[in-house]
Amino acid sequence: MYQEEEQVRLRRQSSKQAIALAMEGRWREAVAVNKGIVDSFPNDVDAYNRLGRAYMELGEYSLAGEAYRRAQELDPYNAIAEKNLRRLSHLREVVAGLGGSSHRVEPQVFIEETGKAGVVNLYHLVATEVLAEIDAGDKVNLRIVGTNLVVENGRGRYLGQVEPRHSQRLIKLIKGGNQYTATVISSSEDKLAVIIREVYQHPSQVGQLSFPGKGFAGLRPYLGGRVAGREPEYNMGDEEEPELLAAESAEAASQGEDEDEEGSEV
Repeated sequence: MYQEEEQVRLRRQSSKQAIALAMEGRWREAVAVNKGIVDSFPNDVDAYNRLGRAYMELGEYSLAGEAYRRAQELDPYNAIAEKNLRRLSHLREVVAGLGGSSHRVEPQVFIEETGKAGVVNLYHLVATEVLAEIDAGDKVNLRIVGTNLVVENGRGRYLGQVEPRHSQRLIKLIKGGNQYTATVISSSEDKLAVIIREVYQHPSQVGQLSFPGKGFAGLRPYLGGRVAGREPEYNMGDEEEPELLAAESAEAASQGEDEDEEGSEV
């Protein structure tokens, strides 16, 4: 019994270390730790998912596919492995600089603040193979094109348009002098969600909210835990751990927002 408990403790400790390394963008070290876990615990699905994630960030897509396929073999219904295997199937070439430009995703990036920041879904999206290259934590830019608020990547490539219910208000505020940042929080083959944050309010627009409240107050974090029954990408089992990229919870939250507007139960 003692040996079993010690094994569980070591496994959990190693998992926490792997998550911490990933949070800091230390992907090569994360690979080593997760490989150590699967060597000792060959049926650890979460470790294989983390290993696949680390390989993806390093641009080693073949190895990432092997890790995700192993996770899927162990758990045929694992949503994380399935999603990332689909993503890998659309990756036709390594994005320039992707493997060497890993960045740490700060938790505050994924916090929706009443009036100042909000999650928006994009529509008229770019092609699927381009979406496959986008990940949560990526910085994107906003640009006004006619009556539309367009989102572009760092190289000026079109990604999609902000929902009309948000874009018209934001365009007016931007033209009035407000400044905003935008970060991807959820990406899949047919959906892209970003969090837009007001970083400067022009004195002439004091009192005008960028994102009018919907009956909630304070901060809404898109990190950690199980949301709407979805499994976090960096799940350790019984304990709730910070979800590295918040993609699952952000996607579920944005879906819930849409359902709430239609009167459905979230």
